[in-house]
Amino acid sequence: MATQRTHHEHLGHVLFITAAAAIGGFLFGYDSAVINGAVVGIQKHFRVGPVEIGFVVAIALLGSAAGAWTGGRLADRLGRTRSMQVAALLFALSSFGQMLPFAIWDLALWRVIAGFAIGMASVLAPAYIAEVAPAAYRGRLGSLQQLAIVLGIAVSQLVNYLIAWLAGGDVNNRLGPLQAWQWMLGACAVPAVLYLLFATIIPESPRYLVMKGRTRQAREVLAEVEGDGVNIDERISEIQHVLRTQRVPGMKDLRGRAFGLLPIIWIGIALSAFQQFVGINVIFYYSTVLWQSVGINQSDSLLISFSSSIINIIGTFIAISLVDKIGRRPLLLIGSAGMAVSLATAALAFSAARVVGDTVTLPDPQGPVALIAANVFVLFFALSWGVVVWVLLGEMFPNRIRASALGLAAAAQWLANWAITVSFPALSAWNLPLTYAGYAFFALLSFLFVARWVKETKGRKLEEMG
Repeated sequence: MATQRTHHEHLGHVLFITAAAAIGGFLFGYDSAVINGAVVGIQKHFRVGPVEIGFVVAIALLGSAAGAWTGGRLADRLGRTRSMQVAALLFALSSFGQMLPFAIWDLALWRVIAGFAIGMASVLAPAYIAEVAPAAYRGRLGSLQQLAIVLGIAVSQLVNYLIAWLAGGDVNNRLGPLQAWQWMLGACAVPAVLYLLFATIIPESPRYLVMKGRTRQAREVLAEVEGDGVNIDERISEIQHVLRTQRVPGMKDLRGRAFGLLPIIWIGIALSAFQQFVGINVIFYYSTVLWQSVGINQSDSLLISFSSSIINIIGTFIAISLVDKIGRRPLLLIGSAGMAVSLATAALAFSAARVVGDTVTLPDPQGPVALIAANVFVLFFALSWGVVVWVLLGEMFPNRIRASALGLAAAAQWLANWAITVSFPALSAWNLPLTYAGYAFFALLSFLFVARWVKETKGRKLEEMG
């Protein structure tokens, strides 16, 4: 009985510190999606066209790519928790900057800084969680990153809706000294402060501590997170064996014969790219504009976006319950198949769109079909690629290159995200059905890629990855 209680205490401690690290994922989701509600207000306030607004939306993603690459390297130099503190400070600073811009280019600059912090968080949380979580629970605990992301997306949509409601349904109306869209962008400062607080109290990663020769501290952390039934000295020796000849890894450690990089790096990059090329962030960045374009008012469009976020959360909980039971590969394959079918259905529905000037409308039943298909797509993404890619990126790379490799793969993910985000306004204006058909094609390719190249990592120790 005492042993069972001790086990639960250790598991509860691990859950606490991984959830604290995953606040970075919450900020990642919140800051990424908050622009969805503010985009119309920004466009009207600064009197800019679709090209300029597309640039402002997408520019943060270039900052995210730089932050992801830098975050991996910084994590190997400063440590995982200290790097989290840096990201939290950047989040808070950029939130105030975005809330009080004096020009469109000023807003773009603050969004780059916010994007840099998002990119750092996208690397730091999965790396840290993978390194403190026991192997038997690593998939579910690693899923907290994606759960935090989708919660951040949902909360941002709900906050946006509430702020718009308080402003009378128009994001350009004033609430006190500021317009509603400014309060939307500034609200991210609240979770940023919480992230900073928790990053100062959680322990450093034991693998980072061993890497830096701080064995006594690593032993204490391992005892806290792995429990009394584990031989701590044996675990320390196992980690030391992997890291014995190791220095802080750099780009040259990632090089191989496969087009300049190790094959495992290319697999991580491809997983990251496919996660974005299916077009998931079109839903979270542009859905408000998209639903307004088919005749739904601004306030209701924000509410529909929130409902998609709820579906995203439901799918994430499904993934958390299954990732350590049926494994990573089966979930990816199920998700790819479901996304391909739902995206193809959406493409067919949008082919019935009627265009009059700049206005797009969908007749019945194609309108409801498009909405249902979009939400089914979100569900299949959430229960598979949304969670599993982050779990795999946190655990699939060898110990000696994990942070740097994860940083490179995450940077590729942000570049892919940028490509999809910046291209969607022009592509959808040119041919919306073909755009969604393209996303369906990438979903099909992702199925074939997983079937051929992705190996199962369920239940394996990180030291076994090679």
